[in-house]
Amino acid sequence: MSKPTSSAPSQRMLRVGEQVRAAITQVLQRGEVRDDLIEKTVISVSEVRMSTDLKVATAYVTPLGLPDHAAIIEALNRNAKYIRGRIGGQLRQMKYMPEVRFRDDTSFDNYKKIDELLRSPEVQRDLDGGNEDKE
Repeated sequence: MSKPTSSAPSQRMLRVGEQVRAAITQVLQRGEVRDDLIEKTVISVSEVRMSTDLKVATAYVTPLGLPDHAAIIEALNRNAKYIRGRIGGQLRQMKYMPEVRFRDDTSFDNYKKIDELLRSPEVQRDLDGGNEDKE
């Protein structure tokens, strides 16, 4: 009998992803990456998603205070092999050191759009109008 496949990450994937996130954050905070663009930017690592075989780690990052994130993402991906080597000491328990990929975290933009929609006059009118019908 085969296992049912699920799109949700396993507990192990979540645990390892959090360990990789913490390791990447420490490397960036200590300024170990010698790249001018990365050194002068505060970078938030919001999430790391692991592949099912734990060999690929996709880190979702947000450079704080910059309108254009593409240059930072490119610089991080350019230094991904170096970062992978630096996080190795903190992830000694892993059989394979994951390949690290960096992606722009757009979830904050999505939250902002939803908040703006909920505060729009049309939605407020609908919410207020719905209460009057029940009285």
